[in-house]
Amino acid sequence: MFNPPLTEVCSATQIQQLSPLALAYLGDAVYELYIRSRYLMPPKRSHDYHNLVVAQVRAETQAQHLRSLTPHLTPAELEILRRGRNAAASGPKRVEREIYQQATSLETLMGYLFITDPQRLNQLLAQLELDNKPEQ
Repeated sequence: MFNPPLTEVCSATQIQQLSPLALAYLGDAVYELYIRSRYLMPPKRSHDYHNLVVAQVRAETQAQHLRSLTPHLTPAELEILRRGRNAAASGPKRVEREIYQQATSLETLMGYLFITDPQRLNQLLAQLELDNKPEQ
């Protein structure tokens, strides 16, 4: 998606030194960009785009996506999730702590895979069950 990939700019050691919250910060953007691109077609009003995307980027929906992906994850990916979960501070008051931790875990994994294995990231994103998924 971006040229050059971060693995060509950063060493494996530098990537491992990134905090889980830094990975989640990146993963949040990666996840939202993916969701936005999935709902781009067919064309809609801006308000409709917004509502569809907001429904998918909510912590509750991200936690649900995490639960659906977990059986398909490798041990290394599960370790990234654990790091993200443990790094998650308390989130917004409207969200239960466990849900926020799960959402942060998913974002951490998305950020990590974006940097280290974009093909694997695409495989996992393709498995997400999105509401009102556009026609293929």
